[in-house]
Order: sequence, then structure tokens, then C-alpha cells
Amino acid sequence: MSVFPKISLRLEVENYLKEGFLNKEVVSALGKQEAERKFETLLNHLSHPPSFTTVRVNTRQASVQHVKNMLLDEIQKQFNGLSVPVLQHPNLQDVLLIPVIGPRKNIKKEECEVVVGAQCGNAVLRGAHVYVPGIVSASKFMKAGDIVSVYSDIKGKCKKGAKEFDGTKVFLGNGISESSRREIFSGLPDPRGIGVRMTEPVYLSLSFYNVLPGYLFLQNLPSTVVTHVLGPQPGERILDLCAAPGGKTTHIAALMRDQGEVIALDKIANKVTRIKQNALLLGLNSIRAFCFDGTKALKLNPVTDIEGEPPFLPESFDRILLDAPCSGMGQRPNMACSWTLKEVMSYQPLQRKLFTVAVKLLKPGGVLVYSTCTITLAENEEQVAWALTEFPCLQLQPQEPQIGGEGMMGAGLSVEQLKQLQRFDPSVVPLQDMDFGSLRDAREEDMVWLANKDCIGFFIAKFIKCKSTEKKDP
Repeated sequence: MSVFPKISLRLEVENYLKEGFLNKEVVSALGKQEAERKFETLLNHLSHPPSFTTVRVNTRQASVQHVKNMLLDEIQKQFNGLSVPVLQHPNLQDVLLIPVIGPRKNIKKEECEVVVGAQCGNAVLRGAHVYVPGIVSASKFMKAGDIVSVYSDIKGKCKKGAKEFDGTKVFLGNGISESSRREIFSGLPDPRGIGVRMTEPVYLSLSFYNVLPGYLFLQNLPSTVVTHVLGPQPGERILDLCAAPGGKTTHIAALMRDQGEVIALDKIANKVTRIKQNALLLGLNSIRAFCFDGTKALKLNPVTDIEGEPPFLPESFDRILLDAPCSGMGQRPNMACSWTLKEVMSYQPLQRKLFTVAVKLLKPGGVLVYSTCTITLAENEEQVAWALTEFPCLQLQPQEPQIGGEGMMGAGLSVEQLKQLQRFDPSVVPLQDMDFGSLRDAREEDMVWLANKDCIGFFIAKFIKCKSTEKKDP
């Protein structure tokens, strides 16, 4: 059931997305009315969180069963003795699924209000407490220990430090303030810590703050599928071209049993630091992370060679993951996106630059996986069509495991090619109402099926390089 309005977009962006989802091929296959219904359903789903929280177990540190038992204990603690099942995914053996309870509709709204930024609000809907930097407004007399109602300023109109806000805001639930209004807006540089501890959220999810660090990694379900599709093997040399924050990098290393070499690149220094921290926390030694622009990762002058550091020689990697920078339009929950059409459309050229570098760095016979967390045709199926035309050395490959749906029509790909893609489209299932009672009656296979469908919007394509792209000397 829908409790929030559909995602708020600029009209030019909504029209651009609609044009993609109602392209001639789709309308011809589904009819205009059904195509429009699916598009509106998708916009509605994007503002709501997925039905399950997904965690990947670090199998280098502990067994999946051991971590599952620890999570069950943690749920009992956080949910005051109420129990929620933890399911091991049958096709992703290192993945655990935890149902999200909600939406809970009978929460009494308090007089004392806290308004948070949209990003903070999205995190609250996925189980986080409210941290001080995310608070933009608090009622005039709010003290530490007050019961407060928390709202999200989805359009970013609330002034920092306001005592009240009557603009567009969405109720997220109730909590207990850990700080007074005066402490939150004291003007001290870099305020930290929890500002409101959520006690009655509209969507009840397990909070992972300081929960089992080193044993698990919080990821969206499709993000865990990508690495299994890549299929890393012990002893290989693998490149993660746009690696931050390191979830997929560390997953690659774990699936290789930490044997071989995983090179992780990102051009933002603090993100590279985070990759290194995650590798250290998870006890993985095969990862080497570099602050480097992926578009420049191909070595043009083999004379100036620094062993093992970017840029790299052509055809020097067994497998490459390009989890490309993208418009991120598949992320959930997301109640508002203020991006212009120019910003949304700016990613396709960058993705093509990175893809070209990836093809040249890949060995003949090697595997290239391209993925995004967006829903646009231009960044997904159109990129596949372009790649197959631009690089005759590439062949599209079937994927294992195949958990998402097939690709979307509209880019000129054949029916067979669309079946080899994975597009995760949450609009294929209705929005769910999950409570403790319905969980008791639910069958495990039905819950896994729902987790596979009701996730973020995502896209995966897998290619194999059939022949060398290097020019041979005559």
C-alpha cells in the first residue's frame, strides 16, 4: 500500500523518463494504457523502501548460519522480544534477507517536531537513527529525552535551524531526542552522533549501527547479484573500475577466496580510504585500491611502467566490473530528485568512455560486467546496443544467477538479447504491507520471490571478449 506520494521530479525529467518507458516497442507490445500504468507504479515504488533488508555475509570470517543466528539475537534485542525471520537466499548462498515491517499506520504524531533532510529521511526509512548533521529544524523547546515526531523535508525548502516548518514534509515516525535544540544548533563545527533515536518508525528495519562489523556488509540485493554474475575465480587479476564504497570489491575478493589480485579504482580520495578500511575490516588482503580516474586507466606509453599501479597495460585483466557512475534513478526510497534533465543525461558519455577503457584492458576470453543502479533506457539497454555495435569483439552472455527480469524494449535489441540482460524493476509487484502476523503465515519461498522483485531499480549486462583488440605488428 502507498503511504507516500510518488517520487517528486522536475517535469522535464519525468517526461524524459516517460518517453523511455512508453517508447514505440513497449507501447506496441503492452498497449499505451498498460505502459502508462507500469510507469506510474514505478514512480510510486521509488518513494517507498524495498520489502527486505539485504546483508552479505563475509564468509572469510564466519559461516552464514553463525551470522544468521547472531542476527536473530540482534532482532530480538532491537524489536523488544518480537521475532522476524532471517532467510538465506537460495541462489545467493552468502546473502541473508530480513523483512521490513510496515508501513505502520496508527502512530500518534507528537507536538514536538524534528525535520530532517531528504537523504537523512531516506536512511531512516531503511532502519537508521537520525544523526545530528541530518537535522534541519527542531521545535522551539525541544530537550534531550523528549518524544518527537520526525519528518522529511523532501523538497529541501526548510531553513537550517528553523523552529517550525509548514512546507511539504513526510512523516517518518517517532523517536526520542538525544540532544536539545540548543545543542543541535549550537554552531559548533562538525556536530556528530545520534540526534534522535527512532522508537516508532513508519517502516521498522533492523538498525545496523555497530552491528557485527567485520561479519557482514549491508548491500542492496541486485548489488550482490552483480559479483556472482562476474564469477571471479581464485588466482585471477580483476579490476573494479569504479569501486567505491567497496561492497562489490570486497565481494569479489571473498568469492576468489582472497587468492589473486583485485584492483579497485575511484577518483575521490576519501572514497578510496573507505574501500581500504572495508577491506581491512573484512580481513581481505588481495585488494589494492588506488585514487585514480578510471577513464585514464589504460596505459598509452608502456615505457613508463610502475609495476601493478594505474594506468595499466592493455589486455591485462581476466575480469572487469564496470559498476558505472549513473543517474541513480533506481535507488529506494527516494521521495524527491531535484536534478535537471542535463544532469540526468550527462552520464551516458562518461559511461561510454569508461566502457571503452574496460574493453581495452580486458584479456581475450575475459568477462566484462556492466551495471547501474538506474532505470533509464539510455544508461542501460541503449549502452548495450551501442557496445555490441562499437566493439565487434564483444558477445553478450547469459547470466547466472538470473534473478531480475529481462531487459526493456526500445533500444533495438533482439528478444534473445533482452533475455540475456537483467533489469530489476520493482513495479512488477504491488507495494507491500508487512506486519508480524503476515510474516508468521508467509511461506519462505514466497518471501524470497518478493525480495527478488521488490528491490531497488538496477541493471546488469555480461559480455565476453572473443578476440584481441590490440593491433598486431605486420
